[in-house]
Amino acid sequence: MTTIFRRSLVGLAAVATLAAAPAFAEMQTYKATLNGASQVPPVTTKGTGALTATYDTATKKLTWSVTYADLSGPPTAAHFHGPAAAGANAGVAIPQKDGLASPMKGEATLTDAQAADLTAGRWYFNIHTDANKGGEIRGQVVK
Repeated sequence: MTTIFRRSLVGLAAVATLAAAPAFAEMQTYKATLNGASQVPPVTTKGTGALTATYDTATKKLTWSVTYADLSGPPTAAHFHGPAAAGANAGVAIPQKDGLASPMKGEATLTDAQAADLTAGRWYFNIHTDANKGGEIRGQVVK
C-alpha cells in the first residue's frame, strides 16, 4: 500500500511539474525575393533584393535583414505591407526605421493581428525610389 501511495505522489509531482513548465518559444524563419515583377503593377528594373527574417513566437519580436542591388536610385522608403496576398496591395504594416542602406536591418514587436498575417503569408516587403514612388522591388514574405 505504501508503494502504491508513493508512486501516486511521484506521478502527481511529475504532472504538476509538466503543467507548470513554461511553453518554449518557436523561432520561425521567413524570406522574400524582391524584384520589379512582383510589384503591383509590375515595374521594369534591374533592381533585386532579398529579405531574411526571424520571428520569436513567445516575445512576438520580428528581426530582419534586407539586401538589395541595382536600384534606379537610392531608396526613399522601405516597409512591410499587409495583409495582402501576392498580386494585391495593402497599407504599411511595419516601416523600416533604421536606415535604408543595404543591408537594411530592423526589428519590431508585432501585435496579435500582425503576427497572424505574417504567419499566414499575407505580408510583403518593398523598397521605393524616386523613379518608382509606388515601389521598385517587392517580395512576398513566406516561411
